[in-house]
Amino acid sequence: MVCWVGATASAQFRVEVSGVGLTQLPIAVTAFRGDDVAPQKIAAIVLSDLERSGQFRGVDQAGSMLDETIRPDFSSWRQKGADSMVAGSINRLADGRFDVRMRLWDAVRGQDLGGQSFVVQSEDLRLVAHRLADFVYEKLTGDKGVFSTRIAYVTRGSKNYNLWIADADGENAQSALNSPEPIISPAWAPNGSQLAYVSFESRKPVIFVHDIATGKRKLVANFKGSNSAPAWSPDGKSLVVTLSRDGISQLYVMDSNGGEPRRLAQSNSIDTEPSFTADGKSLYFVSDRGGSPQVYRMAAGGGSPERVTFSGSYNISPSPSPDGKWLAFISRVNGVFKLHLMDLSSGAVSAITETSADEKPSFSPNGRLIIYATQQQGKEALMTTTLDGRVKARLAGQTGDIREPDWGPLQR
Repeated sequence: MVCWVGATASAQFRVEVSGVGLTQLPIAVTAFRGDDVAPQKIAAIVLSDLERSGQFRGVDQAGSMLDETIRPDFSSWRQKGADSMVAGSINRLADGRFDVRMRLWDAVRGQDLGGQSFVVQSEDLRLVAHRLADFVYEKLTGDKGVFSTRIAYVTRGSKNYNLWIADADGENAQSALNSPEPIISPAWAPNGSQLAYVSFESRKPVIFVHDIATGKRKLVANFKGSNSAPAWSPDGKSLVVTLSRDGISQLYVMDSNGGEPRRLAQSNSIDTEPSFTADGKSLYFVSDRGGSPQVYRMAAGGGSPERVTFSGSYNISPSPSPDGKWLAFISRVNGVFKLHLMDLSSGAVSAITETSADEKPSFSPNGRLIIYATQQQGKEALMTTTLDGRVKARLAGQTGDIREPDWGPLQR
């Protein structure tokens, strides 16, 4: 039996950031006025988001509390090493909602860089904090922030599997599906409102598309044999899936609402794990047509594939970056599985982790971070890493094996 539930994860995630980036921007995020009585510590969430990005380093502001109306003493903050500052307030209104306000300052130039304000229910305070961090990140780096996006992942317990949807920092996890049978390969739709995934509840792998807001789902691929590895086209109209309906696992394209699939390539080898480029023109996938699993690329409409990975004899789980410059994948090296990154312009490949059981990389929608599953101290965990591997954050769950992460789009 499969049941839909809306419970919040009992195990809160713990974010641990390690490493130092080459150029981190020093920022002071002072405690918001009203933070001490608010149900969420807005300033702490904002700072945690910024540090996890690898782009920022928090400056000690112990004992300081400003709000968005007070012009700071910039000389004293520059002496503390801060190039920029965040200050704000949170007030409970008569109707029970919270008024959250923030201002960002350039401490070097003494300039007001703008602010944000929100009036929300208490359950949306974390989302507001993430949006404030997005504002700061974009103002100071020029790139879109991804802190208000969501991730999906699967946990395996002793008797069941759960598909979770959580904030990008792992907090506020909600169970979308609970099943005694395996759930694998969750994949976000480009509009952020649906997930495709593979379920074994029919005693074989079949593909569902699940509407996040309503909890309703549709069986879109239940053909003879195995139905697996769904990948959305960037326009959301199509899914590329791996089907064994003709005997061996091959790539097919089909309407995202279901329908008759069309085979994309002809081979006598296993083709699987498709992933679209952001422009929708190409597909990366894994094939053993050369004798061992390697990453290949072909036109999204099908055609003759070209091999992409050549270092190592076992390369899987390709994930192209949104800007088309990088390819993340898993390579087996000396018997261990490590996250690697390829510069697609030069073909240069580097390992960016020290762990040995990495799996399923997925880029953040701004292309600056990669989420992946791995093992630390014998337990599965979710990690994010900067592209140079210098700054990593561990999103560590309390219970269950954690795997199969996928980072959702910017829209929210």
